[in-house]
Amino acid sequence: MLPNSSNPTEPTKVRILYAIGLPIWVLLGFVLAQLLLLAVMWVMQELGVPFDSFNPIVLNFIVSAIVYALAIVLVLGLPWLIKKRRTTKEDIGIQRLPTWMDIVWAPAGLVVYFILTALVTAFAMGFLPFIDYDQAQSTGYEALAAQSEYILAFFSLVIIAPIAEEVLFRGYLFGKLRKHAPLWISILITSLLFGLVHLQWNVGLDVFVLSIVLCLLRVISGSLWPSILLHMFKNGIAFYFLFVNPTLLSTLGG
Repeated sequence: MLPNSSNPTEPTKVRILYAIGLPIWVLLGFVLAQLLLLAVMWVMQELGVPFDSFNPIVLNFIVSAIVYALAIVLVLGLPWLIKKRRTTKEDIGIQRLPTWMDIVWAPAGLVVYFILTALVTAFAMGFLPFIDYDQAQSTGYEALAAQSEYILAFFSLVIIAPIAEEVLFRGYLFGKLRKHAPLWISILITSLLFGLVHLQWNVGLDVFVLSIVLCLLRVISGSLWPSILLHMFKNGIAFYFLFVNPTLLSTLGG
């Protein structure tokens, strides 16, 4: 059986408050980070900074990186600043360096993710016909041209996004929830929120399944590193099919 670190002696009301409050806080932190950056950019534009003249790919890369960094600072930092509620490396799952076993766990998790996604998608297509399963995912990097733009998109989607999202969701949110809620509820809440923030039904369904596997990897390995690596592998594969060889899938499909 998978270990469950929730406290059975904790009052039910407290556990419910954490189960509701923690995901709301992570969502608010992510939204607040975007709003703060938009406000700063608006002020800069009013002062004469010509954002319209910037390369949109470069600008999108910078904005995405700042939003992720700011979201992590807000979500982890404000509770400590206001209530002195410190988030430890153990809470996030980065209390040690990556090991060879972490590298082994990641591709194993990738296989499980592919199988589960196929099963869940087949089930959903029969019972959720309103979802457009062929809808293209919006990444913000739809007009890549120069090699430098491809490199920036790669770093944003395959390196920065997986690390930041794992720290926020499988690190902070899941790590905190497990202290106050049963394991399966913690996985479900984390995965539902992760699907929600992607703002697209077909993508949300896919990342919901991915999040379940990522949470289980965190529990089994005792670390966040396999989840980060798996998330990078998954995004790297998606990057290849979306930007490097977008015709391959249609060729394979006939």
